Amino acid sequence: MADFEDIDYNKPISPSVWKKMIPFIAPQKLNLIRCAVLMLSAATVDVLLPLLLGYAIRHNIEPRSSQGMWGLMGVAISLILIQGINVRFFVANGIRAEVGIVRSVRNAVFFHLQKLSLDYYNKTPVGYMMARTHSDTGRIGELVAWGIIDFSWSFFYCIGVIISMLLVHWRLAIIVCATIPPLALFTWFFQKRILGVNRILRRINSKMTGAMNEGITGARTVKVLVTAEQSLNEYSGITGEYRSYANQMARLRSIFIPLVLFVGSLATAVVLGYGGYEIVFLGADLSVLAIFLQYAGGFFDPIQNIANILTEFVSTQANVERVSGLLEQPPMITDSDTVVEKYGDTFHPKKENWEPIQGDVEFRDVTFRYPDGGENVLEHFNLHVKAGTYIAIVGETGAGKSTLVNLVCRFFEPSSGQLLIDGRDYRERSQLWLHSALGYVLQSPHLFTGTIRENIRYGRLNADNKEVERAAEIVHADKVIAKLEKGYDTEAGEGGDRLSTGEKQLISFARAVLADPRIFILDEATSSVDTEMEMLLQHAISRLLEGRTSFVIAHRLSTIRGADTILVVHNGKIIERGPHDELMAARGRYYDLYTRQFEEEAEQQVLQTH
Repeated sequence: MADFEDIDYNKPISPSVWKKMIPFIAPQKLNLIRCAVLMLSAATVDVLLPLLLGYAIRHNIEPRSSQGMWGLMGVAISLILIQGINVRFFVANGIRAEVGIVRSVRNAVFFHLQKLSLDYYNKTPVGYMMARTHSDTGRIGELVAWGIIDFSWSFFYCIGVIISMLLVHWRLAIIVCATIPPLALFTWFFQKRILGVNRILRRINSKMTGAMNEGITGARTVKVLVTAEQSLNEYSGITGEYRSYANQMARLRSIFIPLVLFVGSLATAVVLGYGGYEIVFLGADLSVLAIFLQYAGGFFDPIQNIANILTEFVSTQANVERVSGLLEQPPMITDSDTVVEKYGDTFHPKKENWEPIQGDVEFRDVTFRYPDGGENVLEHFNLHVKAGTYIAIVGETGAGKSTLVNLVCRFFEPSSGQLLIDGRDYRERSQLWLHSALGYVLQSPHLFTGTIRENIRYGRLNADNKEVERAAEIVHADKVIAKLEKGYDTEAGEGGDRLSTGEKQLISFARAVLADPRIFILDEATSSVDTEMEMLLQHAISRLLEGRTSFVIAHRLSTIRGADTILVVHNGKIIERGPHDELMAARGRYYDLYTRQFEEEAEQQVLQTH
């Protein structure tokens, strides 16, 4: 995970990085412009209110006159109403801008994730992708929308206050403005260190969240292995580290905030002292002092606010880099422009141009190595699987059985050579064209949140209830479903966690049946089903695979004796191939695997009888 988080959080603001967000920000430009205009209006009102107070002192309070009071009150009420309208509409437009930006970026990230190849999912942690899709995009939208709003108000207010002070009393204005350099210096010094500590706290918080997640999801394992104390110590170590840096953050803020308050109070004191001197000895206007006390008291918050916003832009730049890095991640498997033009892509298929698939599969001089591997997994491999042929792939765990089916599914492509479907290189047709003709039942099936009926219907979204139930009957999933509280309307839970592994496999199998594929792939699909259910499944499989090209990764070798061809995989190589009887007669690797497994099953049966 460290490789994914290796980002310099203290780099200066880079316009080139932020330019990558323009396509997502641009659609919200009207909302953002409205917010900026409203902030100009709000800042103007905030600047005018002290001037209005000064006018009241000069014309009504000091001369003790009520002349013009109603007009003055009308102006004050009007300014307050205008400010209320400003707040009402800048909040609405700010929320629209934030939600619009976040939605646009999240849709783009999710859309791009759908296009990425399987290798990206194999090497990238799920937490990394989730953080990019939700946390980072949310932070970008929030900062852009509200950062622009806060920056606009602070900038306009500071400019307005400086102009007003210079017009009212330039000497007092210089006194107030003289405090800006030390305030900027303090802010720069402390914000840089606060930012660094804050970055560390966020990383530790991610570790803390991950540890908490493991502690909850792995609670059963922790109890069985009696490692509760160790888990507690590890979690306590992380929270202790978090506490240490949180205390460091508190110390920095406990110095920084009083310094800012001291500078502001010092400016106010100097204004009060010098203004009082001019009033007493030089006969200056009391209204000037009142105006400056108002400005001096509120002048430093917007300056600090601008510094905070710039710091947040530096900080959030890391989020932008991570999101844009994901969006720029190229898919390993792509269709050529010519193919896309004719057949369409994943989201815009041109099904009217799709040729029907018969299921003839041919490996022609295929050499393959994984993108991050140094050795060839297949070398000059040739295999012709005629349409309707049943191919079984066997071998020990980790031997490389899934490599062949991953190539057939075009989850990976040959490093050299060709893989032909119905006599044509499958790279000459779209990925979706091939995937729409595949049925794939995984060893560890995934069910989506929703009902059993909805999960089966994923095989063919326009299937009616009778077709869904018929697919379940073929694989005998209906017997399991009938025992559930709400039958087909039972919720599967997140990832299907309300069902056993065997039950999930049956649902996944029914889903594949409903799709009615021409090429069927079973990845040890019966490994987690009990013996009785496996016998029922084998009968259903024999009916289902009839007339379809089938690749079956087998765990129990006794179940694939009827395969047309058995491929024996060892250390990523095909070392034997042929039907069951031929391989048994050869007394090679397959013979050893089969007899050893047969003996193990016989021993288990003897133990069960006793």
